Amino acid sequence: MDQLTGKVVMVTGAGSGIGKAAAAGFVARGARVILVGRRQSVLDGVAETLRKEGGEVWACAVDISKKEEISALVAWTNKELGGVDILVNNAGSASKTLNARWIEEEEWDQVQDVNMKAVFLLTQALLPAMLARKNGTIITVSSLAALRPNLLGGAAYGAAKAAARNFMTYLHNTFRNDGIRATCILPGEVNTPIMDNRASPPTQAIRDRMVQPEDVAEAILLCAGLPPRTVIEELIVAPTFLRDVSADIEVSRWKNAPADCAAERGSHQKGEL
Repeated sequence: MDQLTGKVVMVTGAGSGIGKAAAAGFVARGARVILVGRRQSVLDGVAETLRKEGGEVWACAVDISKKEEISALVAWTNKELGGVDILVNNAGSASKTLNARWIEEEEWDQVQDVNMKAVFLLTQALLPAMLARKNGTIITVSSLAALRPNLLGGAAYGAAKAAARNFMTYLHNTFRNDGIRATCILPGEVNTPIMDNRASPPTQAIRDRMVQPEDVAEAILLCAGLPPRTVIEELIVAPTFLRDVSADIEVSRWKNAPADCAAERGSHQKGEL
């Protein structure tokens, strides 16, 4: 029997991109999947498609940065499905302002809430039951921006993804002997809707050479589907081809900069700064 058959899997950010592809992969391998995201209508559409393929799927619109909403979700899951075996922290959000000089506190906090705080809150809510069973898998999709931060993802995104990576290492070091597997996946550029928010959105030709959502989904399934005795602590999934991002970084440097920085920008682009 497949290691994933009958397992209850919670996937955040399941309405599109990596989360949607991972949910489809889990369903194909016999898991029962809880789709978590912001928009109920989008989740319902994904759930309908997966049910047509024979999957057991539930769609739950939740603000995962709010502890009370997470508590309600976990209480429902424990009552209706007997708890969560595998948590996939996939939801992500990047700021529109990428330079640490210009980003406002509110925008910084929003990125931390989705990429880090939500990972902590969901993990904290699900850990007691996993520890009681001495079995559980927590997979967090971080980013290569955690290791190689730059202006493409922005200051807030890189910091949040690095914090999430650190937290997964903490979970591994603290709870591995209690039967908890904690895995961090660090993708490079992935062709997901988040690319539309870049200061200079990549062309389709560029996106076609990036890592695709289903590629990261395969990595998630690999980590989740191994026997409980084995854990992949960390996994980098990157594009084979390295592209020149220098022009994109220059555009990102000045996105949402104050109008009075026009002279500074001109001097910088001329190489005078």
